[in-house]
Amino acid sequence: MLTLRQDDILLDRRADDWRMALDQAAEALHEAGLVERGYRDGLLDREAQSSTFLGNAIAIPHGTPDSRRHVRRTGVRVLQFPAGVEWHDGNRVHVLVTIAAESDEHLDILRQLTHVLDREGVAERLAAADSRGEIAGLLSKAVVEARLDADTLCLGFPARDRQELALAGAARLRQAGCVGSDFVASVAERAPQGLGQGLWLVSSERGVEVPALSLATADTRLEEAGEPVTGVFCLAAQGDAHRGLLERILALLETGSAGELHGLDAETLLARLAGESAAARTRQARVLNAHGLHARPAKQLVQVARAQGLAIRVRLADGGFDAVSASSLTRVINLGARRGQRLVFSAEGEGAEAALEAVCNAVAEGLGEQVLPFDESREQTAAVVDEPAPEPLPADRPHPAVAASPGLAIAPVFVLRTPHFDYPQRAEDPAAEARRLEQAIREGSEQLEALVREARGGEVAQILSMHEEMLGDPELLEAAREQLQEGSSAEAAWWDAIETAARAQEMLADRLLAERAADLRDVGRRVLGILCRVELPEPPAHPYILVTDDVGPSDVARLDTSRVRGLLTARGGATSHSAILARALGIPAVVGGGSRVLTLEDGSELILDGERGRVIPSPSAERREAAERRLAERRRREAEAWEARFQEARTRDGHRVEVAANLGNTAHAADAVERGAEGVGLLRTEFLFMAHAQEPDLETQIAEYREALDALDGRPLVARTLDVGGDKPLPYWPVPKEDNPFLGLRGIRLALTRPKVLETQFRAMLMAAAGVPAAGDPAAGDPAAGPAGKGKPLRIMLPMVKDVGEFRAAKAILDRLIEEIPEAERTTDVQLGVMIEVPSCALLAPTLAAEVDFFSVGTNDLTQYTLAIDRGHPELSAQADGLHPAVLKLIEMTVSAAHAHGKWVGVCGELASDAVAVPVLVGLGVDELSVSARQVPLVKARLAEVDLEEARRQAGLALAQATSEAVRDALEVR
Repeated sequence: MLTLRQDDILLDRRADDWRMALDQAAEALHEAGLVERGYRDGLLDREAQSSTFLGNAIAIPHGTPDSRRHVRRTGVRVLQFPAGVEWHDGNRVHVLVTIAAESDEHLDILRQLTHVLDREGVAERLAAADSRGEIAGLLSKAVVEARLDADTLCLGFPARDRQELALAGAARLRQAGCVGSDFVASVAERAPQGLGQGLWLVSSERGVEVPALSLATADTRLEEAGEPVTGVFCLAAQGDAHRGLLERILALLETGSAGELHGLDAETLLARLAGESAAARTRQARVLNAHGLHARPAKQLVQVARAQGLAIRVRLADGGFDAVSASSLTRVINLGARRGQRLVFSAEGEGAEAALEAVCNAVAEGLGEQVLPFDESREQTAAVVDEPAPEPLPADRPHPAVAASPGLAIAPVFVLRTPHFDYPQRAEDPAAEARRLEQAIREGSEQLEALVREARGGEVAQILSMHEEMLGDPELLEAAREQLQEGSSAEAAWWDAIETAARAQEMLADRLLAERAADLRDVGRRVLGILCRVELPEPPAHPYILVTDDVGPSDVARLDTSRVRGLLTARGGATSHSAILARALGIPAVVGGGSRVLTLEDGSELILDGERGRVIPSPSAERREAAERRLAERRRREAEAWEARFQEARTRDGHRVEVAANLGNTAHAADAVERGAEGVGLLRTEFLFMAHAQEPDLETQIAEYREALDALDGRPLVARTLDVGGDKPLPYWPVPKEDNPFLGLRGIRLALTRPKVLETQFRAMLMAAAGVPAAGDPAAGDPAAGPAGKGKPLRIMLPMVKDVGEFRAAKAILDRLIEEIPEAERTTDVQLGVMIEVPSCALLAPTLAAEVDFFSVGTNDLTQYTLAIDRGHPELSAQADGLHPAVLKLIEMTVSAAHAHGKWVGVCGELASDAVAVPVLVGLGVDELSVSARQVPLVKARLAEVDLEEARRQAGLALAQATSEAVRDALEVR
């Protein structure tokens, strides 16, 4: 295991620029005998690819895979620059952790560094450190929290003296995973020290993994040498992290009630250690607020507590060992109470019971917010942080968020704020209000239908279609009608119904449904805008970066995307609709920036980095110049890739890998060809079904598919059959409501319930790809149609197949149609394959490979199902990484089975355009990569940078890792 030693650290360095700093780092590695001098070029090449700035004033320079030949042995050198160095990406660096690695031994240090990034003040302390030991400590130690809870207590132990109690406490800490055997042995060698009031203390730093405090009490009252033994504290000390535990002991002693601890249960004893006296009355209340005890409900709680006229304290029931004043807003917010957690309130004196009842009732009623009951069987509490009143972002300082769509943008901002709807809460005529609301809903539905037609497929159209479905939800309208009968205005009744439904969905355990809360509000605002006659402000005529709370498909449909240089949102994650839409449109995007991004002034300049997930408001001239250089470099690479886009996709050593395009609309096929696509690797045919109010007939489908086939001009088309279900419903094909539509009736499962729909789609595809159109067909006589008896290359792909049985059922329909349709009226160049999305399909690939013509791996769903992580989950989505070794193993199994039978394998998920993943997929033997049309030139360029042997090594290295993080770490340094 590689560890950071003090001898590896060089203090008090100076450099005029980042290149000089890098030269010093390379020389330090060379002088230590770790590398040859040629390694310096590898460090520079790596920086040219991407900045190695890690965060908190730390950069981690390391070489490229090609420079590994210059590495003599693995090691690191840490260089401190007290005055700082301006890195080429505009960040200030005080420490370089420069790495020479033959393989992945250095990852131990990188894992240690991840603990440093979120710690406040580290940058300043690294700059000011005057010893190697201090820097080593800052870089190596993770922040730990001390433990004092029911699991660390040892109550009623049958002990004969205080030494046995000390050992019992030590053993309890060991059982809790806080200490090792060395700690227990150390305690055995030490005599407990008297604290007074019958309490004793023994402590040790040996074998401590987590600082913690145990209190051991005996089953009977003990006395030793004439002194009472009420209990023995056993303290696992570690640096300063245990200081709060000592303060708890001192506070208890100051109350003079330590002698009363004997016989108390764990809950009462923890209350005493939290500062609650024996005379205090206590009551518990569960937090029901969706976002926990954030600023607004906390303020309400403080006001209720202050109104009681006596001191009330509050703490968390689970693990909170320090009670705070319920009258202090700052202290209440700092509790960080989440939905579902219990609060323990305590008070003393006359009126305590009534005061506690008042505050607990206030918590139960939601503290001024609408709340729903808490069901532990369906909910899982998660930390939710609510920012206080947002402060403006400081100028010329990076603000971190979530990388959502790659690219770099420099432009003035246009802040699209949620419009203010001013309307009366009450109305006198419920019938008239109902008519107003119904008319507004009809108008909103018509708007959405028009937008779906204009979008002509793709992600925007799919999401807008879902909005149209939401608008027709009878339960939503019924909830609004109930409010109307109670005297609410149409606006108030509608928004109350929307907000209630949205909050209920936010609390669902099914994150797919919970994610729809933002869509509900988008739908709600559309109708509310019609009722209030409110229109959104017009964006500027010049290029700009759009800044908004969250962008919905309605917003995208209204925007002139040719002027939008980038997108920044306050909310959302990498899988939110705002991120999906940005990637579909090729717009650099950063999401989840928090409410502070909404304080940006219209017209102020912003640098937006969609790869690193950060923005820089009002950048300095130097930082802007650095960003412009990066942008110019990116544009240069893109320009070179664009110029070479029509070259056949091959690796550096000539290995052939096709690069095709994913399309959500046949109208985009010509654009894909213009961008260098060698075919279409995924045509999502559901766009055609979603764009019509009823099922499209045979002629309509033939015309649509032919548009793509003609544009491809002989290049292959891989068309996925209709993939809809509970997650993507069609208004004319109702699907029963399912608890988890991703695991329900969708894809080929749904299609086989109505085989006529599948048959019509098969027939349309076969006939659209015919060599010579049938007589009477508008395309008859077109020389581009090709010769009779052959036709255009058509590859039909079945979604959500779990085993060979579903494939055979669909193939039987296709085989019958091939027999029925004359060869002159259909293509003969046709293959039938399946998408590898369900793990069972990959595991059974050997049986499928004998019968299918090809496989196409849908890494988005395959990752979701393999890792049991919903891609839309706000907390877990970042872990749904297609480079997880389990997913890669399934891809390897699929490729091996296919190639054993002479069949080809494509990858059509987002992983196919991941620059880190491309060599791995090639090394696994994948024959085709299908990506968004905008990514085709860059993926071709990426392929040209690697050779097959290196790709195979990277694939082997990735498969040998244990986690997706380890895979990315290992590949990053190659």
